[in-house]
Amino acid sequence: MKEKSTSTHFNRLRSFRTGHRERLRARFNTGGIEAVQPHELLELILFRSLPRRDVKDLAHELIHDFGDLSAVLSAAPSELRAYSGVGDSVITDFKVIEAAALSIGQSKTKLRPVLQNWDALLSYCRARMAEKKIEKSHVIFLDKQNQIIADEEMGSGTVDHTPVYPREVMKRSLELSASALILVHNHPSGDPSPSLADIEMTQKLKTLAESFNIVLHDHLIIGRHAEVSFKNIGLL
Repeated sequence: MKEKSTSTHFNRLRSFRTGHRERLRARFNTGGIEAVQPHELLELILFRSLPRRDVKDLAHELIHDFGDLSAVLSAAPSELRAYSGVGDSVITDFKVIEAAALSIGQSKTKLRPVLQNWDALLSYCRARMAEKKIEKSHVIFLDKQNQIIADEEMGSGTVDHTPVYPREVMKRSLELSASALILVHNHPSGDPSPSLADIEMTQKLKTLAESFNIVLHDHLIIGRHAEVSFKNIGLL
């Protein structure tokens, strides 16, 4: 009798789980991303990685602990493995989705002049850098039409500092025959306000670039939920 009761309970649980998945998929297919919450979007991803497990609680826990879906997808594998059920298959799926999002963002900015496509550039920079746990500095090298030649990391540091060497940036600019630059770095603290060191380094780079007839269009600082443009606040 006990065996039958356990089996019935298991079948009901499996039926409920299957029904929940089908309803969530149907809602997403009908209404798209606007029809689901962030934890539900994460559930849809986890359905593929963990087909036989109820993932609702796990999705809630990950969103709660990391803050949002972007932070979950970009989290370090060592952080993710701390959660029950999160193994190599889940981590691989997360990293594939993160890489696909970056590739899409890059393709939207690469084929058109970035100054005419600024929102797409900002979205790409946010996706690439907002969730990093240490400071990283990138330089986006542009040609005469302000199209992207390359986006390269030029410095990696600590949680609150990264060295950027203007001479190294200029050396790479000349190698790529760049006509203009956009400097981008993140603030892991979340506050995108420029430091005195940020301002001083930017002025040095601007002066050096001008001596080679290269334009420094902007310096963007990417925080977790906001960004600062040196040009917009009058520092360039």
